[in-house]
Amino acid sequence: MQPLIVTLDFLVFPEDSLCGRGGGSPRIRLRGLGAETTSVAVMAVNPFIKTCCSFSPWLIWNLPPDPVIPPEIPTLPTVEFPVHAVQGSNDFGKTGFTGPCPGPGEMHRYTFKVYALDAMLALPPGSRKHELIAAMRGHVIQYGETAAVAAG
Repeated sequence: MQPLIVTLDFLVFPEDSLCGRGGGSPRIRLRGLGAETTSVAVMAVNPFIKTCCSFSPWLIWNLPPDPVIPPEIPTLPTVEFPVHAVQGSNDFGKTGFTGPCPGPGEMHRYTFKVYALDAMLALPPGSRKHELIAAMRGHVIQYGETAAVAAG
């Protein structure tokens, strides 16, 4: 499997990206996408939520295999602009990206797991993390990840 290099524009979430402050999804840059990639899926995971081992604040799939996933993707189940994509129901119970919400003195780390797939996923909008994982089985041809932190 060829490595997929994934980067963000920051290592620490900007203040306006934290929950409740209107910040949207970050720009994600991809290098090394293989020519055989049909679509891309992203699963953000925050292992610092104490009630869960892999809290997911964002699930998005059927993204085009482009070198940049644009920022500020609307929190709609099916997105048409700035890219075509489908979003799931995150562990906040919302559709789309929800920024970090660390409490005072807490630190949260968002890991952005990016999967290059050999197919478009026949998965309905609003699907949950376990459904996305099941749909991706047998279709992952590349994987990469990056992370950023936020402090309360």
